[in-house]
Amino acid sequence: MCGTCGCGGEVVISLHDAEHAHDGGHAHDGGHAHDGRHGHGSQGRTVVLQQNVLAKNDELAARNRDWLRRRGVLVLNLMSSPGAGKTTLLERTARDLAGELTIGVIEGDQDTALDADRILAAGCKVVQINTGTGCHLDAAMVGHALAGLDPAPGSVVVIENVGNLVCPALFDLGEAVRVVLASVTEGADKPVKYPHMFRSADLVLISKTDLLPYVRFDVRRCAADLEKVSPDAQMLEVSAFSGDGMAAWHDWLLRQLPKPVTS
Repeated sequence: MCGTCGCGGEVVISLHDAEHAHDGGHAHDGGHAHDGRHGHGSQGRTVVLQQNVLAKNDELAARNRDWLRRRGVLVLNLMSSPGAGKTTLLERTARDLAGELTIGVIEGDQDTALDADRILAAGCKVVQINTGTGCHLDAAMVGHALAGLDPAPGSVVVIENVGNLVCPALFDLGEAVRVVLASVTEGADKPVKYPHMFRSADLVLISKTDLLPYVRFDVRRCAADLEKVSPDAQMLEVSAFSGDGMAAWHDWLLRQLPKPVTS
């Protein structure tokens, strides 16, 4: 069981490709620290355990980041609540940028490979991580997944984190940038209700904007709240369904690519 949020269980990591889209993987402990006493110990012991878990995670995240830097690979940590449109955004992005940018995806879900199959059909290489009862990915899981994905120099890896606006914000995965989706179907108050998640974001995408005529979502209020919580975060409005705003998202993504190392 994870010492930070109470999640746990067997983690399964599997590589998806055109020939073996449903191959099974193998289990990893995800680098979580375990202590059979922490459920019955003092609050102080729980805090120490949480610190140990996050410290170990940060060490592994630094290793991931160094490995990616040496390869010249850009990694994004894509986070949102369930159903905000992360997978649809990735499908559209992969198809729009086909031939211009190589994108690999690490899919995080508690169960199934449904999203991985969709991303595979969009032309991306995919590694699926099933976390069981776990509510987030951690650096150890991502490290294993990166080894299986084997991203090419100059490519982009998108980590589609488990749908959750709380725990994923705590865990550095070795990413270069964090992107948070907030769909117009969720309400405009998400930045103030989940400040830690939005405070960690480099970019916030307001998704499903094609539905704005049919829902009560105040874009200006959301932007103002985001400015209070995270003044440095950029915000873009996108619809992966209609294509509105996608060009601005693509431009932002391409600007994040590391510059080639010159001798």
